[in-house]
Amino acid sequence: MGTSFIQPRRLFGAFAAGLCTLFLLAGPAWAEVRFDVFFGFGVGTGDGVVREAGWFPVICEVQNDGPAFNAVIELTGGGYGQGQRRLMQVELPTGSLKRIQFPMYVTGRMGYRLEAVLLDEKGRKRAELSLQPRLQISWDSPLLGSLPRTRGGAPVLPDIKTGNNQIQPAAVMIKTEWLPDNPLTLEGLDALYLHSAEALRLSAGQSAAVLAWVHAGGRLIIGVEQASDINNAPWLKNFLPCELPGSSASRNPGPLHEWLTAPPTAAEWIEPGRARGAMKEPGVIRSDNTTGNPYAKLVTDTRFVEEAMPVVAAVVRDGRVLAGTEAAALALAARRGRGEVTVLLFSPELEPFRSWKNRPWFWAKLLGVPGEWLLSGNANRSSGHHIDSVFGAMIDSRQIRKLPIAWLLLLLMGYLAVIGPLDRYWLKKLNRQMLTWITFPLYVAFFSGLIYFIGYKLRAGEAEWNELHVVDVIPHGARADLRGRIYGSAYSPVNASYEVASDQAFANLRGEQGFSGNQEVSKALVEQRGNSFSAQLTVPVWTSQLYAGDWWRQATAPLNMTITPRVDGWEVKVENPQGKKIPQSRLIVGGRMFDLGELTKGKTTVLNRGAGSSLRDFVMNQSGHLNSAVQQRQQQFGGEESGRINDAFVGAMTASFISLQGDRNPEQPGNYYPYQGNFVTSPGFDLSPQIQRGDAVLLAWLPDQTLVAPLNKFTPRHSKKDTLLRVVVLQNSADEAGPVKSPKPE
Repeated sequence: MGTSFIQPRRLFGAFAAGLCTLFLLAGPAWAEVRFDVFFGFGVGTGDGVVREAGWFPVICEVQNDGPAFNAVIELTGGGYGQGQRRLMQVELPTGSLKRIQFPMYVTGRMGYRLEAVLLDEKGRKRAELSLQPRLQISWDSPLLGSLPRTRGGAPVLPDIKTGNNQIQPAAVMIKTEWLPDNPLTLEGLDALYLHSAEALRLSAGQSAAVLAWVHAGGRLIIGVEQASDINNAPWLKNFLPCELPGSSASRNPGPLHEWLTAPPTAAEWIEPGRARGAMKEPGVIRSDNTTGNPYAKLVTDTRFVEEAMPVVAAVVRDGRVLAGTEAAALALAARRGRGEVTVLLFSPELEPFRSWKNRPWFWAKLLGVPGEWLLSGNANRSSGHHIDSVFGAMIDSRQIRKLPIAWLLLLLMGYLAVIGPLDRYWLKKLNRQMLTWITFPLYVAFFSGLIYFIGYKLRAGEAEWNELHVVDVIPHGARADLRGRIYGSAYSPVNASYEVASDQAFANLRGEQGFSGNQEVSKALVEQRGNSFSAQLTVPVWTSQLYAGDWWRQATAPLNMTITPRVDGWEVKVENPQGKKIPQSRLIVGGRMFDLGELTKGKTTVLNRGAGSSLRDFVMNQSGHLNSAVQQRQQQFGGEESGRINDAFVGAMTASFISLQGDRNPEQPGNYYPYQGNFVTSPGFDLSPQIQRGDAVLLAWLPDQTLVAPLNKFTPRHSKKDTLLRVVVLQNSADEAGPVKSPKPE
């Protein structure tokens, strides 16, 4: 009796032990894979900040201590993780640790979420994460990255008056080894502080990306602790506006306070890369120390200005002195392409600067934080259409025709009349009212078929792919940086997928950003291939989907331009060495727009200062059409031409200076709402800051031509491809405060 009772318990125990052993043996195969994801600027340092309408880095670390396998990392970002899917294939041998960097784009104003999944070759999930950034800021809020030598020496910024953290300027610390080596990803930063010792730790790819980012409009701030750091970094030594012989001295830091509290000069007021804050005519600045200059109210830190500070001696080559004198400079700044390099000839991480009470305000002024944000808290921003929608209105398929509202109302009235009084009248006349159970479904079927037929006639067509390229030519030295944006629109007569890819060394793809900061409305599966990509676009039937491709490369400049100032105007010489067909071109200089017409291989023109037309008036006049077109583009019904911009050259030119559309009186205190049209732009797209600084901008139209291979890897029945070249020439304008010498080639 006892034996027969104990034996089943032993069998059950043995069975349970076997199951436990099986699970213990199987479990480690999954547990031996560690999957970590860090995203945003400042990853790994507790920051993780992303910006609306900007690229940012995502770093995935995968450690495999188990059996080798081939993995796929899949990332989905956007509002609630519903954006485009990006993936990369990774080999994971036993005992390996892989670090992979993805570029991602923020398409929504808020609620950004990143979904990360690690899959094996059989499609099984090995790990899954759902993450949110620590902070998501507005598209026009300044963002300062830093690579300090010490954590406590990293830059800090003052809090703005308003409580909206989306428009609070942010300063983030970045691990040196995690700084992106992709110049497109760096565009999410307005400025980057780099300690001289950390400059030696940058790889060749990272340093090249930083230089390209500066030329495209970024601001690099170098803190020099020892001259040997700079002299042992050739990429940086030749880039700075000064030579460092190696000697140092103790100097009074008082000139730093003087620079901080002084009114900004015309060269300092508009920061490179972004049109933020009040707009102005070239050379006009605010000198009101109580309203336009918040730094004038700062109280002097007596302890700071009375101490001695170690300063590295410098021999100025070009640029301007910010603080001190040319013989005893504390800080220098110089233009480099569209951007700027600032040299602090002292370490901001050492005393007495580190304990300076006004240190946050010093960094705010270097970053170009708008004064009103610091004074009155008047920094509320309303998000609206992204500039993507303007290009969509230019290149969306013309095969799509809209049903006019009048016809829609007529169709609705006819439907109501048939199912109502007409049905009742003739059934009553036949004395067959019960037949309504049969006639009513027939009416519904008939009108459903009629609506489908009308939709088919309005929307049915053939596959179409259109591209409009906007290429910024940034000359420096013997070559030029080419920063391209490709707007591509796909129309599909059926539910289908289409292959696109880029052959550029640095290229990314994103979807169109929706209205009012909503997530992107187009879908794609993007495979990351190093710093480039290939993708499958998903296009629903009878719709146009807009995509944007960003790319960068170095090449020979397709256009060369020189401008020689004259007493009564300018002498302009434009060279077209490749002989491309350029039937239309316009030059903006001194706030005026001049029509240069066709550009042949060589053209010299003399322009009078009083000729041409006002750029601001042009943008103000054209922006109304742009606003109307993008609003109508969102509507499903309308007139034949609603939601379309037919003159792509004029439309793209207006979009290039879109922030001028909301400009009012630049001298009116408190007037800091330049974006009345509510257009959101990505970093570096708006060229208004260059005009504000007195630079010249040449816009050249290349119809039916591209500088790089098109994105589409399929053959559509209809296709059109145009290019807008934008060349900025730095001007030694008399409107600027002091002469600016041309930099030496790197």
